[in-house]
Amino acid sequence: MRTGFIGVGAMGVAMAGHAVRAGFDVAAFDHDAQALQNAKDAGATAAKDLAELAGMCDLFVIMVAKDQQTRSVVADLLALDLPQDAVIVVAATNHPSTMIALAADCAAKGVGFVDAPVCYGLKGAQDGDLISLCGGDATTIDRLRPILLSYSRAVEHIGPVGCGQIAKTCNNMMHWAACVANFETLALAKACGIDAQAMRQTLLKCPARNTTLERWDTTSFTWQEKDMDVALDVAQGMGVPLPLFGMVDQLVKRLKPADVRALLYGDTAHYLGTEIRAGDLEQLADSGT
Repeated sequence: MRTGFIGVGAMGVAMAGHAVRAGFDVAAFDHDAQALQNAKDAGATAAKDLAELAGMCDLFVIMVAKDQQTRSVVADLLALDLPQDAVIVVAATNHPSTMIALAADCAAKGVGFVDAPVCYGLKGAQDGDLISLCGGDATTIDRLRPILLSYSRAVEHIGPVGCGQIAKTCNNMMHWAACVANFETLALAKACGIDAQAMRQTLLKCPARNTTLERWDTTSFTWQEKDMDVALDVAQGMGVPLPLFGMVDQLVKRLKPADVRALLYGDTAHYLGTEIRAGDLEQLADSGT
């Protein structure tokens, strides 16, 4: 399939580059001139606008930041004369209800639609080691599988449209819960006089090991507000109580990359207004517990 990547920022350009190296005919469009040049340098054909891209491709992979951007791109594509059997894939992380609405718009125009958000972030994109979580028609996903596998270690068909985003939300929930748990765990270790980074390295050898902890010293906390808002909104819409994740939502939104760096490498860190500094177990003995 002739594949057009729309949104070739850091992740999109890496994904497009893997598709090029896998032998696919790849084009790209982005409003950012430098991003488009980067895609060209990676071997993709640069399109001056969506109309030109539509004339080159029959598969469109959207990798933008927000739901409104996705809605805008899909609307603009559907206003064009897309090839027969064209398919739009949303690789971005969006709300599942957005996917359901856009799939209906595409169906009305005879255009296929799959939501296929990815896990493992920028490093996974750079390494071609993402996991694509897909919602949509099984036959359509099988047709797209070779291009998705060019930048993914696995392509998982979760269910109908929207289920890819639900699966990504489930992953995000576990990730952000782990962020809070990791921080509180290492804060206790630090307060007891144990080097937090050394404790982290030890925990990676223990049953407490988690993927988030592996990447803890490079955590960027980029999307916690959006991700948790989606999780809680879906839970409310489906009538599912998530008391733990209501708390995770409030806690993780208070954490920043600088807080993690201070915890791992600094003399002091702060959490919920409390200063965390290296102590020793004499304090525990003195407390009388």
